[in-house]
Amino acid sequence: VHPNVSQGCQGGCATCSDYNGCLSCKPRLFFVLERIGMKQIGVCLSSCPSGYYGTRYPDINKCAKCKADCDTCFTRNFCTKCKSGFYLYSGKCLEKCPDGLEANNHTMECTNIVHCETSEWSPWSPCMKKGKTCGFKRGNEVRVREIVQHPSARGNPCPATTESRKCVVQRKRCQKEGKGKKNREEKRKKSNTDESKETRQESKGRAARRQNREQRENNNNKTQPKKRKAPNKEQDLAPVDTAH
Repeated sequence: VHPNVSQGCQGGCATCSDYNGCLSCKPRLFFVLERIGMKQIGVCLSSCPSGYYGTRYPDINKCAKCKADCDTCFTRNFCTKCKSGFYLYSGKCLEKCPDGLEANNHTMECTNIVHCETSEWSPWSPCMKKGKTCGFKRGNEVRVREIVQHPSARGNPCPATTESRKCVVQRKRCQKEGKGKKNREEKRKKSNTDESKETRQESKGRAARRQNREQRENNNNKTQPKKRKAPNKEQDLAPVDTAH
């Protein structure tokens, strides 16, 4: 250490040297040696850099280097991230994962092997041939199932998700869609026409009956003689004055 030790240091150093940099750090900071060319310079940091882990002592907080295969670590014996070519498992960096585990190249970890899982089969579809359910005797029916868990790299692959089998149906003719639709339209129009015709006929009948009734009433009024005014009996029985 260079004998020229200064107390007025910068960058978090408590004591420092012009040649070796920081010799001690202020409270709560970590002391770490950084290599610059052929020499090492002491620096004080709030947290340890990648490849180091921090340890706290009563007199100094220091950053110690992780193992060679470890990129970041919690302690020297517990790695949290491995360097390229190694897989993390239980705090250790391994070139090959243990039996029953597989290497995950995305996370660079040893993970459990995941096998494929599927749902239950669906019911069989109607018997069909060329997309139709009529006009044939022999066809095919299908059932399907879904994949609910895709496998990992070493997991069991997924089985078929579709099954087909031959089926026999009673042969029947297919009704043409256009003709059937046209017939339905014609029936609907005819029904509406019949209803309208019946309504019109009923209206005409009611009008004719009303007109006939009015005509009869007019005829009766014309042919019936007028009633004569009844004489006043009291006036006819009055005595005649013949004195004059």
